[in-house]
Amino acid sequence: MTEPNSLIDPREFQARIEALVGAGEFDQVFQLIETLPDDDRPLLLSRLGTELHQALLSAPDPRAAAELLHSLPEAQAIELLDDIPASVAADLLEELPQNEQADLVGELSQPVAAAILLEMDDPSAASRIRSLAAYEDDQAGGIMHGEFVAVTQDESVGQVIEYLRANAGTFNDYDVQYVYVTDRARRLRGVLRLRDLLLAEATRPVRELMIADPFSVTDRTDLNDLHDIFLEHDFLGIPVVGASGELTGVVGRAAVEEALGDRTADDFLKTQGIIREELRTMPLVVRSRRRLAWLSINIGLNVVAASVIAFYQETLSQVIALAVFLPIISDMSGCSGNQAVAVSMRELSLGLVDPRELLRVLWKEASVGLINGVVLGLLIALVAMLWQGNAWLGLVVGGAMMLNTLIAVSLGGCLPLAMRRFGMDPALASGPILTTVTDMCGFLLVLSFASAAIERLV
Repeated sequence: MTEPNSLIDPREFQARIEALVGAGEFDQVFQLIETLPDDDRPLLLSRLGTELHQALLSAPDPRAAAELLHSLPEAQAIELLDDIPASVAADLLEELPQNEQADLVGELSQPVAAAILLEMDDPSAASRIRSLAAYEDDQAGGIMHGEFVAVTQDESVGQVIEYLRANAGTFNDYDVQYVYVTDRARRLRGVLRLRDLLLAEATRPVRELMIADPFSVTDRTDLNDLHDIFLEHDFLGIPVVGASGELTGVVGRAAVEEALGDRTADDFLKTQGIIREELRTMPLVVRSRRRLAWLSINIGLNVVAASVIAFYQETLSQVIALAVFLPIISDMSGCSGNQAVAVSMRELSLGLVDPRELLRVLWKEASVGLINGVVLGLLIALVAMLWQGNAWLGLVVGGAMMLNTLIAVSLGGCLPLAMRRFGMDPALASGPILTTVTDMCGFLLVLSFASAAIERLV
């Protein structure tokens, strides 16, 4: 029997937390959480239950409560922020980095987000979060972090060092690699290496030490472009500037890689009909409702495909062997089409294909579909002939397999591009539409061919 991954039983851990919360020993609760092994922490904390989570997030120490919120999956954190008072949620957000604040606020409903921002002590911070939340997840503005050290080009080395020392408590939480130099309008002018700063004379102006006109990206730079930049350059982070050249944040290599991974995972979930992130710790009714919203649509699509069988039920009743090959042809063609969908999705994400290049993609995929269709058709025809000893049956199922593969691959390659061109999410609908069409065409081809050759098959 396989040993569980966690050495701590989730139920025992929950019982200990409940006892400490009941006694009002919140300090001990958070000390216990800090001692958890990294591998065990996500599982144990996510299983505590909504009531315990709400009690801990409302604890007297907002910083410790914010650490707990940070440790939870984002979907679970958003559900909790939706349920707790806006004033408590505002206290928690103020303890988190700006990029995390923006990510959470951006996922909340508009009324809840507005109520939380209204409760924040610092109106300028609330305005900053609102601005960051407006960026898309695949833009530099949506990935960057807003915690960085910036000084003006008119300052001296001594003034900058004194500034760093005076704010050491704040900067200690930052990942400080460079000091960014701006003019008085906060436009980026240079980058200052800490080594150069520490070894220079105190009276020397920083403009003489800085790397002038450093490489930067705009806040609207696409995730794919950011990925390419980090592949070409050995940067740990790149400054992000707004439309007027003002320094707005820093995007890190690790953040770009994480965003790419999140997008891939999100696309995969959408292809499986999971439109919004789902965790099994969520309420049963919520999880069921989210899945049914997509499954109910698929029922209608499958009824359309099945209607083809109903139309040809007389042919099917005369040649019952066809029932064996119908699911094989639809499944194999669906697999071939999904391969084409995956390639188009990948090229779209990397910016290697334009949604307007439908004819180019159609030609490329049809060529592959024709070759693979012939090979698969011959294989299934050989199986049919060896099984039933009827060459006509082999011709029917082999021909249907070949044509349906050609259709599936051609459609699978072009469908994501067409959906992207019309502003729809290709990951969300390409799979179900492709499955319905390939099933319907597969059934139609097999049964219409069989009807035409019925005298040779019975």
